[in-house]
Amino acid sequence: MSEVWIQLLGIGLVAGIAGGMFGIGGGAIMVPAMVLLLGMDQKFATGTSVAAQILPIGILAAIVYERSGNLNWRFAIVIAIGLVIGNLFGALFANLPFISAEMMKKMYSVFLLAVGVRYLFFR
Repeated sequence: MSEVWIQLLGIGLVAGIAGGMFGIGGGAIMVPAMVLLLGMDQKFATGTSVAAQILPIGILAAIVYERSGNLNWRFAIVIAIGLVIGNLFGALFANLPFISAEMMKKMYSVFLLAVGVRYLFFR
C-alpha cells in the first residue's frame, strides 16, 4: 500500500473518531489534513471530503447514539433538510469562477478560528 493511501486511511480514521465523538462530521479534520499533509488544492480537498462523507457519515454513530437513547430523530430530520439545501448552495458558491482555492482556504481558516474562539471563550 502506498504512503498516500496510508495517509488517506489515517485521515479518515481520525476524522471518523472526531465525528463520532464530537459530531463534527470529520470535514474539520479531513480538509486541513488533505491540504497540509497531502498538498491538495483547497477546493479539491473540500470536494473529496464531501464525497467521502456522503454515505458513511454518521450511520454507525447514529445507531450507537440511538441505542444509547441520545438521538432526537425529529431534530435530526429537520437539520438534515437544512443540510441538503445548505450543501447545495455552499457547493454552488464554492465553485463560482471568482472563488479561488486560496480564497476558500482563507474563508475556511476564519470559520475554524471563529468556532474555536467561540468554544474557548463563550457559552
